[in-house]
Amino acid sequence: MNSKQIWVDADACPKVIKEILYRAAERVKVPVVLVANQPLQVPGSRYIRSVQVSAGFDVADNYIVQQVKTGDLVITADIPLAAEVIPKGCLALNPRGELYTEENIRQRLNMRDFMDTLRGSGINTGGPPTLSQSDRQAFANQLDRLLAKDV
Repeated sequence: MNSKQIWVDADACPKVIKEILYRAAERVKVPVVLVANQPLQVPGSRYIRSVQVSAGFDVADNYIVQQVKTGDLVITADIPLAAEVIPKGCLALNPRGELYTEENIRQRLNMRDFMDTLRGSGINTGGPPTLSQSDRQAFANQLDRLLAKDV
């Protein structure tokens, strides 16, 4: 992934996932850019940096969409963000290790919209389950596979 970068939708990214990314950045020497609308503490590294954008709806997402280049990897649980970067030739990986693809993103968007409609009508759909050890392992394994392809 030499000239490629990893972009992280960092506001909602779990700390353990960020730590996996920090280790990968050092190990594979790949730039990791964390984008958030609040200040972030990141390790001192030539491969890791954070960008603080102004607060507001989708400001971090829009920044990522504007900055990504073909082949970049975007870490996000935000399905609409994933849907915007995939057509630009990027990979999108959620913190549970699921790779969003052109084949599955439309279905994910439809399900998200359906759940939004349910919540809008007053139905409590609950939130996503907490990140489990197996989710962390799935993320680390998928990240390693993606990085190994491009090294």
